[in-house]
Amino acid sequence: MFTRLNKLYHEFPPRFWIIVLTFFIDSIGGTLLFPFFSLYITQRFNVGMTQAGMVLAMFSIFGIVGNMLGGALTDRFGRRKLILFGLVFSALSTLTLGMVNSLAILFPLAAFIGLLSDVSGPAHQAMMADILDEKQRQEGFGLLRVVRNLAWIIGPTIGGFLANRSFFLLFVIDAIVSCIVAIIFYTQMPETKPQTHHEDEKHESILSTVAGYRFVIRDFAFMAFIVAAILMGAVYQQMYNSLSVFLRDNHGINPQGYGFLMTTSAITVILFQFSVTRLIKHRPPFLIMAAGTLFYMIGFSMFGLVSAYWLFASAIVIITIGEMLIMPTSQLPSTFAPMLAGMILDNFNPNLLWYIGGALCAVSAFSYWVLHLRLGSQQRFIPETSEQMVEVHA
Repeated sequence: MFTRLNKLYHEFPPRFWIIVLTFFIDSIGGTLLFPFFSLYITQRFNVGMTQAGMVLAMFSIFGIVGNMLGGALTDRFGRRKLILFGLVFSALSTLTLGMVNSLAILFPLAAFIGLLSDVSGPAHQAMMADILDEKQRQEGFGLLRVVRNLAWIIGPTIGGFLANRSFFLLFVIDAIVSCIVAIIFYTQMPETKPQTHHEDEKHESILSTVAGYRFVIRDFAFMAFIVAAILMGAVYQQMYNSLSVFLRDNHGINPQGYGFLMTTSAITVILFQFSVTRLIKHRPPFLIMAAGTLFYMIGFSMFGLVSAYWLFASAIVIITIGEMLIMPTSQLPSTFAPMLAGMILDNFNPNLLWYIGGALCAVSAFSYWVLHLRLGSQQRFIPETSEQMVEVHA
């Protein structure tokens, strides 16, 4: 085992392992806080999930804008500067979120933080592309996924323990983690932006980037895929947004119990992801997506039907199997899904949320099946895109 690990270490450049280390540390900070943010909002401000969902939607809506800005800024200012800015801003904004006393202030603050916190996202992606050659990228991104799930084992477990005592500790520790990562990155990671001659360097304007989306919209098959992914993603989002509040308010499960459920998901991925990937990599892609979404349908529907903790854990494992089969996520579901879910939890039978989720997953699975009938297995299936693997926002 040590021989294989040593061989793996020398297959990648040293700068890649610096990214892996900082990604792991930063992911621990993020998973320490992120899963419990809905619990924090509802408890801190004594509001329902509707208001909490609106706050989460503000983060996501302005995060999309910030990500688009980041794409234009990355080539102009370099990867390193934007990443360091993102880490320092993450520390300051996290502490600010933990000290806010008014829900009215939280809404504009969420918009401001959402806008700037995602600016560094494209820089992370570009830096990975700079460091790794084309043959190394798939395995490199796969290693980051394993590292991320290792962080999910540690973060939610510690976060749930601390949340039972003080939510503010989560914000403080996450801010400290971001500062530690910033120091490591500043001292150990040089700029990776390829050198170009200024006369040959052309920067695409943000307006040109947005205008280019009209070609994507004309692609019917791709748009159908996006709609199916949005339906599935809107349901998947609830595992990290509404589920913690639902379990607390309807089944008396405290943050620590919810944290263990998230850890169960991470352990499942670490144990089985590579085996599942090998099993499905030559299968028709849209059938795999349909199968994965059916696992989502079963798992999320279970939350409305069962009440025992071990059955909740079983539902998480079933959902995670679906996650290992398919992970085509989009930012769009996170703009509206938390708010709509909150309205259901606050105004109707809370179990209805999971029944609707199961129905949406069924529609999504059917859509993938139709895409398979129309397009067949034209593309090789890749379970997770590089963009999803390198998000390291705390």
